[in-house]
Amino acid sequence: MLSQEIVDSLFPPDLPGPDHWEHRYPPRDVPEGAKVTRIAPSPTGFLTIGGVFTAMIDADVARQSGGVYLVRLEDTDQARFTEGAAEQFAEAFAYFSIEPDEDDRTGRYGPYTQSARAQTYLTYVRELLRRGLAYVDFATKQDLEELAARQRAAGALPGYYGTWAIWRDADPDEVAERLAAGEPYVVRFRSPGLSGNRVSFTDAIRGELSMDDNRNDAVILKSSDSEPRLPTYHFAHVVDDHLMRVNLVIRGEEWISSVPLHLQLFDALGFERVQYAHVATLMKQDGSSRRKLSKRRDPEATVTFYIEQGYPAPAVQYYLRGLANGRLAEMPLAEALAAPIRLSECGTAGPLVDTVKLDDISGDYIATLSGEQILAEVSTWAARFDPELADVLAVEPDLALRALAIEREGVPNPRKDLRKWADFRAVYGYVFSQIFELVTDPADARFGGLAPDVVRAVADAFAAGYQPPKPDIKGPDTEWFDQVRRLAAELGFAPSDKVYKQDPDAYPGSIADASQVIRVLLTGSRRSPGLAQVAGALGTEEVLRRIPAVSAA
Repeated sequence: MLSQEIVDSLFPPDLPGPDHWEHRYPPRDVPEGAKVTRIAPSPTGFLTIGGVFTAMIDADVARQSGGVYLVRLEDTDQARFTEGAAEQFAEAFAYFSIEPDEDDRTGRYGPYTQSARAQTYLTYVRELLRRGLAYVDFATKQDLEELAARQRAAGALPGYYGTWAIWRDADPDEVAERLAAGEPYVVRFRSPGLSGNRVSFTDAIRGELSMDDNRNDAVILKSSDSEPRLPTYHFAHVVDDHLMRVNLVIRGEEWISSVPLHLQLFDALGFERVQYAHVATLMKQDGSSRRKLSKRRDPEATVTFYIEQGYPAPAVQYYLRGLANGRLAEMPLAEALAAPIRLSECGTAGPLVDTVKLDDISGDYIATLSGEQILAEVSTWAARFDPELADVLAVEPDLALRALAIEREGVPNPRKDLRKWADFRAVYGYVFSQIFELVTDPADARFGGLAPDVVRAVADAFAAGYQPPKPDIKGPDTEWFDQVRRLAAELGFAPSDKVYKQDPDAYPGSIADASQVIRVLLTGSRRSPGLAQVAGALGTEEVLRRIPAVSAA
């Protein structure tokens, strides 16, 4: 064991002791039973929907208990730092209304970024070294590779432990000489675990768990030749959770295997253990099997997918809450967003992410919004992701509202084909002359194979005798549609699909085919709301600009 003099020489002379930090970060004044939770993303990559799922549970459990939810950026892995990741975290948390209850401006337990807390960690590394619960290690990469080869040859369990830990019981004089020579070193925790020992703990989601105790001497402070001198995640999160007075750590199930090490660190530092709750990993159905949602393979795994597609945040929140607690999926949206998430109801099998289901939920939610609300949301989304559409909406807000009213306002079952803001151009873009592309080719496949001269004849007849629909039409306008029936009869179309199918050679098509010509010319699509309402929203001038385009080309 190194002398205190040598240990202290490894650290700044003015480094505070543990009492300093305990005084600076006192126990929180929260109600009995309140939970202090945190989400701790690492800026080594961008946030996934799984991260949002966990943060949502963190925030809800803390707030429902009268506690505190915070975000701590775990950026000790500087080598893998991803530019823009921290900004993406903040955007995602804001979008889904899971911003922290405190931050560097408002909270007294910061900084909330680990790289800004370096001095704190050094205090506790020094304490472990002083007490012989950690040691200085000079093993090189080559040393570790040779150690692993010897373990394989001997059939020993891999790892850095016991007699396999090269510097665990090194001669203090040799260690001092190496330090004096300036050789780079790391600091390792002296694990009290032994092979074969078991450790048990109670997981707030999974109940009592038992597993092999940790036997490895984990690195707790990175190499002395790196600046800034930072700890590893394992050590930093224990110190931070204690000093920030976190009492419930909700995190992904991939961390379960690390619990024995983390409990050893809490005990060695004399900290009260936190309770852990390990959330099941989000899954995807892939054929007949299930697999983890993958950032590389699945666009829906990334948070940016939901923001860029313009899924309304309440719809996504409702969907995720239903994945966390099944009973919430059975409630109306507003009720489910207010009801508590219960850790006891979180399953241990990974819930399936199904974007088809999310689309349905989102469509249902959007159908409850007014035209003004939709226009505001779409305009905000388009300003960032579809500037051309944003410009059009700014110029034509009344036209947008007329389009949004079609088969939505004043009807018992409103249309639900708008499921996210990115759908707006495809669903309603046809009403705007600035972005609508006239259909000029009579052989266009959207006409369903009708002969080009028949398409032109329908367009010419409709334009020649066009009668606008009644003002403010809400439902089908049979009188308006009579003009389509008349021209179809005059041009020899069958009065129904049934009649047409009985003798297809006798007709150019059915009345439905004639109607589709008008639909395609007005909307550019074979699917649209009722034609009378579409024509009413467009106005006579625009209708008579679009219909003849196929004949003028």
